[in-house]
Amino acid sequence: MRIAVTGSRGFIGSNLVTRLRERPGTEVVEVHRGDEDPSLDGVDAVVHLAGVNRPPDPSGFTQGNAELTARLTRSLQVTGRPTPVILSSSTQAALDNPYGASKRAAEQAVQDYARDTGAEVRIYRLTNVFGKWARPNYNSAVATFCHNAVHGTPITVHDPSAPLRLVYIDDVCDAFLRDIDDFAAGVRAEGGFREAGPVHETTVGEVAAMISGFPRSRSEATVDRVGAGLCRALYATYLSHIPPTDFAYRPVRHVDPRGEFAEIVRSADSGQVSYFTAHPGVTRGGHYHHTKNEKFLVLRGQARFRFRDMRTGATHEIDVSGSDPTVVETVPGWAHDITNIGEDEMLVMLWANEAFDRERPDTIAARLGA
Repeated sequence: MRIAVTGSRGFIGSNLVTRLRERPGTEVVEVHRGDEDPSLDGVDAVVHLAGVNRPPDPSGFTQGNAELTARLTRSLQVTGRPTPVILSSSTQAALDNPYGASKRAAEQAVQDYARDTGAEVRIYRLTNVFGKWARPNYNSAVATFCHNAVHGTPITVHDPSAPLRLVYIDDVCDAFLRDIDDFAAGVRAEGGFREAGPVHETTVGEVAAMISGFPRSRSEATVDRVGAGLCRALYATYLSHIPPTDFAYRPVRHVDPRGEFAEIVRSADSGQVSYFTAHPGVTRGGHYHHTKNEKFLVLRGQARFRFRDMRTGATHEIDVSGSDPTVVETVPGWAHDITNIGEDEMLVMLWANEAFDRERPDTIAARLGA
């Protein structure tokens, strides 16, 4: 398919064009600001994202939203083909202000085009869209909060309890791509208005608090619940504001005569990942846990794991090598240690199912013999 995208260099447009170019057999026709009455011959669908929301003069709303959309529909009518259209509108279209009125007029232009040509059109009244490539102090408060958090600038919140409805850019693009697939398959929808979601119902204060905590992933090796939902999307947005010069950082290392130890990342409910080294002949560990579980992976060197059942005294040994990756798991109630039995430094990666808590360490010293 040949898909025309207006406003292709904007926040939503950049994300959508990238997604479209990932799809085999899809050609993207970019329509930029200043392209007067572009030729749309041969395109299979149009995603109309171009518009203005902060013109220097209120009259710019009419020119940049209503009149621009009317010109687009006239260009489509000239082709003589009922080309499908996806229109990015705004929830502001329901309000009685210059911006909302211009968005309603744009919607009406697309609806008139559908009525006159029989073309399939789908209109999205989008709420606050956020995600990578959004401009701080312009596209969304989320972008501003993320930019400030990355650069160590305070996040200003005037009313923490103010409600905030957010939709993530990936979910918006997913909705548009589903529509494009429908167009290709000849699927028609009932009614022209659509929704992209999920819409996250939250408050300004809650969003600011989450974003303010993200820098701890580096300073304290601590991450929040960033694997799903709103927190996942906010964390990705936060990361997108990190400049390339700061892509890399060093963990806090603890060095003693045995070797070194460093935490890479710790979380509230998914444990922590660490690594440690040991010089030849050095034994580390020598303890047991009642509940805690650990998984060890020797990345370099030769290791011997020793285990002793704290109830029966039964023992067990496992020798592993970094050249033959093997995960060795500790079991509650079994004391364990690990010895470097090779001639070179040993490097071991470790995952524990809970972050270390000095108040409740669940780590009880126990000797395993000579």
